[in-house]
Amino acid sequence: MKKYLAEMFGTMVLVLMGCGSAIFFGCGEPAEILAVAIAFGLSVVGMAYAIGGISGCHINPAITFGVWLSQKISGKDALGYVAFQIIGAIIGSAILFVLTSTGAYADSTATGANSFDNAEMIQAFLAEVVFTFVFVLVVLGATDSNKGAGNLAGLAIGLTLILVHIVCIPITGTSVNPARSIGPALFAGGQALSQLWLFIVAPLAGAALSAGVWKLLSCDCCNSKK
Repeated sequence: MKKYLAEMFGTMVLVLMGCGSAIFFGCGEPAEILAVAIAFGLSVVGMAYAIGGISGCHINPAITFGVWLSQKISGKDALGYVAFQIIGAIIGSAILFVLTSTGAYADSTATGANSFDNAEMIQAFLAEVVFTFVFVLVVLGATDSNKGAGNLAGLAIGLTLILVHIVCIPITGTSVNPARSIGPALFAGGQALSQLWLFIVAPLAGAALSAGVWKLLSCDCCNSKK
C-alpha cells in the first residue's frame, strides 16, 4: 500500500505545482511557457528523489503502462498505480480549485486543463503520441537496471519533461500524462472534459511505442557480435 500512496502523493504534487504554475503564471508569453515547463520538470525531479525509492515515482499512467509492457511491473501493481495516480491528480486539482475560488483568483476561470482547437485534433493527437514516446523512452532508458543513469535518472527525466513542455505547451498545454489531464478536466468540465479521451488514448499509444522501441534497443541478442 505504501507504494500506491507514494504514487498518489507524487501525482498530487505534480498537478499542484505544474498545473498551479499554469494557472497563476499563464502560458501566453514565452517566459510563461518556460516557467510552467520548469515547474513540471522540477516537480518530477523532486518527487523522483522523494518517493523513487518507494514506488519508482511513475506518477503518470503512461509511464506505468510502458513499464508494464516492458514486464517490469505486475498487472496488479500497474492497476493500483494508475488508480492512485488518478486519485492524486484529483486531490491536486481540488486544492487548485479551492485556491482559485478564493482571494485574488476568485474570478479566475483557469483550471490547468489540457485542450486544443477542434480543427487541430490530428495535430494534438500526434503531438501527444510523439512527446509521450520521447518522455517514456527516456524514463525506460534512464531507469534501466543495467543501462540506466542510476542516481541521475530523476534529473534526466525531469529535464526531459521540461523540454517536452517547452515544445508541446503551445499545441495542447502538454499532457503526456492521463492522470494530469483527468484531474483538471473533472473540475473544468465543458471542452476539457469532452476532449479528455485524446489525452488518455494518445499518451498510452506513445507509451506503447516507446516500450517497443526500448525493447528493441536494449535487447542483447540484437547487438552485433564482434
